[in-house]
Amino acid sequence: MIAVGAHPDDVEIACGGTLAKLVKQGHRVGIVDLTDGEPTPGSPSPAVRIAEAEEAAKCLGVHKRLILDLPNRKLFDNYESRVKLATVFRRYRPKVVIGFGDKTPMASPDHWQAMQITDAAVFYSRLTKWDDQFEETAPHTISAHVYFRLALEPHQVGGSHGGFTVNIGSTLTQKMDAIRCYKSQFPPNKQHVLERVESVAKSQGMSCNYKAGESFLMTRPLGTRDMMQTLLGTPG
Repeated sequence: MIAVGAHPDDVEIACGGTLAKLVKQGHRVGIVDLTDGEPTPGSPSPAVRIAEAEEAAKCLGVHKRLILDLPNRKLFDNYESRVKLATVFRRYRPKVVIGFGDKTPMASPDHWQAMQITDAAVFYSRLTKWDDQFEETAPHTISAHVYFRLALEPHQVGGSHGGFTVNIGSTLTQKMDAIRCYKSQFPPNKQHVLERVESVAKSQGMSCNYKAGESFLMTRPLGTRDMMQTLLGTPG
């Protein structure tokens, strides 16, 4: 499974608890940040932000983190960006991709561009007779693609095929610890942001009788071979 963000800390805020839980369940998990997030007001250098991202990845237990060299603040959905991410998918061959699911008004427009790049890269990943465009990597079909929303954004997206919530009661602490790794982004005067992120996780979990949760939206309807098991199965 690969989760894609525009900047280091996007994925942790959106679905860090889910990634940590997947690792504990024995799945291989990766993160791709399309940019290094620099420049940014609170960080003294790209090296600091990258070190924070590496520490956050260790906190979540993810197996691989890649930071691509696409430009922060100038991220755009174009052919080159699509190919770069699709090459990663073709090389690491995830079954599931998680990425941005909509615009984030009053926040970075890079998030919206990241969604479009990820959507296109999921498609590009499976294209045949075009290996030379992807560093001679073989085509790979991604089985499922789901959307996350940043914890501070409303979970309402037009055209969504429904959603689901993951129980992160056992990994909420890991999620918050991973976000705290970004000291340059969340100094003491921004600790209220972390409180809001934690509150949202608890609120989303409460709707499913969980201690905490992270919600996702489907790009296609979620099917089941066993309705009763899906509806009544033991919560994870």
